[in-house]
Amino acid sequence: MILYLAKRLSLAALTLLAILFVSYALLRLAPGDPTRSTMLESSESAGNVDSRSGLAGNNQLRKELYLDRPIIVGFGHWLGNVVLHGNFGVSASVDPGRPVTELIWEKLPNTLTLNLWAVIVTYCLAIPLGVFSAKHRGGFADHAIELLLFTLYSLPVMWVGLLLQTVLCEGGIFPVFPLQGLEVVDDGSMSVWKLHFEIMMRYVLPVFCLSYAGFAGLSRYARAGMLDALNGDFVRGAHAKGVAECEVVWRHAFRNALITLITLFGGLLPSLIAGSVIVEYIFNIPGMGNLSILALSSRDYPLQMALFFFSGVLTLAGILVADLLYMAADPRIDLAK
Repeated sequence: MILYLAKRLSLAALTLLAILFVSYALLRLAPGDPTRSTMLESSESAGNVDSRSGLAGNNQLRKELYLDRPIIVGFGHWLGNVVLHGNFGVSASVDPGRPVTELIWEKLPNTLTLNLWAVIVTYCLAIPLGVFSAKHRGGFADHAIELLLFTLYSLPVMWVGLLLQTVLCEGGIFPVFPLQGLEVVDDGSMSVWKLHFEIMMRYVLPVFCLSYAGFAGLSRYARAGMLDALNGDFVRGAHAKGVAECEVVWRHAFRNALITLITLFGGLLPSLIAGSVIVEYIFNIPGMGNLSILALSSRDYPLQMALFFFSGVLTLAGILVADLLYMAADPRIDLAK
């Protein structure tokens, strides 16, 4: 087991290195850079009074970011600072001079909370629906659930988010939920329960937008896995022994269907993080999604590279955790072999 983990971690490190290099090269090859956006902002604020000072600052920033050097040299300097000193650099244009790790840690809790609830909702809805559909295969309930889930899966997140704001948020047809943001204004008169309720109401629509497509797709995989398991000889043997139906479904069949769901879990969390970019933008949530948009629009290379590093680590960690969960679901699996 230790040898397997060592091999997987080594492979993950090489994979992450390749991801970071390709990401850095694409950033450098894309039009524009942070020095141009910074120079443009400074010239606009100064009314183009002193272009020489702006040009000098522009050249200095290019040297600090190694933009005047080849791509491989610039990437080597960035990687060396990260590996040797744990330094991801400072923001070039989003918040100039501020360490990018501070920006990320400031926004990370909102995104993690949002996506944690989305994962919980996704699995809590997808698994029962998938099992129920498999148990009632071909019936009216199965076809109705299939139609509903395929409809949800086909709806784009941006359209659903804007529709929910129009219908259910403040100023809409049925103003039940707050329009945007997570911040609750407390004048001191709110009780603890009221405060938590207001916070929860601000998470309902963003969490739904993040999870509806996920549980629609995941429930279909859960149904397919359960159908294969329910047709197995071990299920017929359990029925012949007189085992209760509930125990047959959840203890015997569902455990064998878990392999598919565990495999999907490895890619679900990174995809939710990527999807939260749109959701956070629509609902004005100060998280990693909004930060990614700012970093991309201003060509903030240090911040973008730190975000790529975080996303790459999260993706590889999800795949590794999924592999380890295989053994918990099925003791017959020996990862060392």
